[in-house]
Amino acid sequence: MAVLVRDEQVALFRLADGSLAAVSNFDPFSCAYVLARGIVGTRGGTPTLASPMYKQVFDLWSGRCLDHEDVCLQVYPARVEAGRVLVGLPMLGAP
Repeated sequence: MAVLVRDEQVALFRLADGSLAAVSNFDPFSCAYVLARGIVGTRGGTPTLASPMYKQVFDLWSGRCLDHEDVCLQVYPARVEAGRVLVGLPMLGAP
């Protein structure tokens, strides 16, 4: 699902193991806010997100595009605490 963190659209996903992943909802290839509608999967045991537009695949933990290594999504910390989903500001050192 897409959520707002301050003024930024964030794509939030609950993975098969119950963990949460959060990345920018902005697809840098189509220049549209659509990544929350992407397809979650894995590649080599790493959780991934395929863009619903042109199907580029991103590592959900690092934000790195696995098809174009010079492109990266902003990654946000996310967790469940006391039954509430909390999404924080972008992780330090992330693009």
